[in-house]
Amino acid sequence: MRILIVEDEPHLGSAVQERLREAGHAVDWFMTLADARAILLTMNYDVVVLDLGLPDGSGRTLLRELRRARSTVAVLITTAQDQISDRIAGLSEGADDYIVKPYDLDELSARVDAVSRRYGGGSGKNEILLDDGLALDLSRHRLSRDGTEIDLTAREWAVIEALARRPGAVCSRERLEDALYGLGEEVESNAIEVFISRLRKKLGSGTIITVRGRGYRLAEPRA
Repeated sequence: MRILIVEDEPHLGSAVQERLREAGHAVDWFMTLADARAILLTMNYDVVVLDLGLPDGSGRTLLRELRRARSTVAVLITTAQDQISDRIAGLSEGADDYIVKPYDLDELSARVDAVSRRYGGGSGKNEILLDDGLALDLSRHRLSRDGTEIDLTAREWAVIEALARRPGAVCSRERLEDALYGLGEEVESNAIEVFISRLRKKLGSGTIITVRGRGYRLAEPRA
């Protein structure tokens, strides 16, 4: 997934970005409402992790703007312990969840996954059956064949997840890069091809289909 962090505390923002990148997500981090507004005009995100207390205003302002624009991006707000009224207001204004500072980074990562699943990524399913006995469990980040788990790296998982969240659709190389890399991260010219090749070796050559000139898609499950 591609995730936007809006957080003005440098140490916290950096730690959150690192933790979510370790989980295989593409993560961008900005410290002000102005910068967040600017990037949201040019980039599509799956989840926004939004601090409410920012130097140039309240994160609730950005939340209201997103919902007025009918944006369906999942929003997880972060608040201080004593801001109960802000948490309630944020939820009523369209936030999907909240987490109270100070928070555990593993819990934050789990909540990010949870709010993204509520939108279903287009499929509305937590478990997706693939070809040749493969099952993808989005809720537990688990890929298995006939019950036996297959080990994937974080970025291999990110590729297969991006494909699975759009069943039957073709994902372009650029879309897959967006799912794997944040702004400023170096992307090698053949990175997607390398990950696709690794996945085919682990899952079978027919699991991921190349659509010439357009990108990649998952094979349809056999009846």
